[in-house]
Amino acid sequence: MKIETIDLYAYFGIERPKNAAGYLTTYIINQSEEFCKDRLRPAMIVIPGGGYGFRSDRENEPIALEFLSKGFNAFSLAYSVASEGDVKFPYQLIEGCMAVAFVRENADKYNVDKNHVCAVGFSAGGHLCTMLATIYDDPIVEQFLGKKASLCRLDGAILSYPVVSSGEFAHGGSFDNLCGDDAALKKALSLETRVNERAVPAFIWCTADDTCVPSQNSLMLAWEYRKVGVPFELHVFESGVHGLSLANEEVNSVNVEVQEWLVLVDRWLKKRGFKISNREI
Repeated sequence: MKIETIDLYAYFGIERPKNAAGYLTTYIINQSEEFCKDRLRPAMIVIPGGGYGFRSDRENEPIALEFLSKGFNAFSLAYSVASEGDVKFPYQLIEGCMAVAFVRENADKYNVDKNHVCAVGFSAGGHLCTMLATIYDDPIVEQFLGKKASLCRLDGAILSYPVVSSGEFAHGGSFDNLCGDDAALKKALSLETRVNERAVPAFIWCTADDTCVPSQNSLMLAWEYRKVGVPFELHVFESGVHGLSLANEEVNSVNVEVQEWLVLVDRWLKKRGFKISNREI
């Protein structure tokens, strides 16, 4: 396996704000003459949660390894969070867009199918992932990335108990960490209001009785997807605490019923063409 950490700000020649993160770690299957020479794999960018205050280890490397086992080459995004410095929007969006653009631009190096790049986000990481699915074409992205902004659109987004709305059902801490006291910005980043026909197809899942990020966040987002006619799949499990990740022993949060999300998302991804293929010579 090829594991390396990429400084995204340095790679794109963008000045890093003080105390910003913006690093991408690769988990790349080695090409072997024995069994996988000339194969291309879909890419999965992992975006852990943590209320934009920290990055959860439970939603990071275990997720990358899970998708590695499903035939993906994986990339884990360390985006800026409050515990490391006072870095606010738009830098989290820019860091996410840089990650997508980097994977596409280096598809040959990492044996990635550049037409099948997905991201999976959890909780506040789900909010960042939803930004990548809905406002990847915001003018601020082109302001930072120039022509490379055209590389930032995902081919699929997996939104796991995502923070979405800054309204009645908000996870207030996430929006405080991302936006500070800027009420107008919080309203603008209430992402159920930002879904349009250019949104990225999404797989959304949550638990009905989540008391941290209410399931209404997922329901509102799915309804907006339905209204604009963009493909989505929604699964609401009856019961489960917030932050279940894989919902198994590996992450110390076992919920056998919720583990089914991994089966369901695998089926959804394959239906959308996310599979190992042979490189065209």
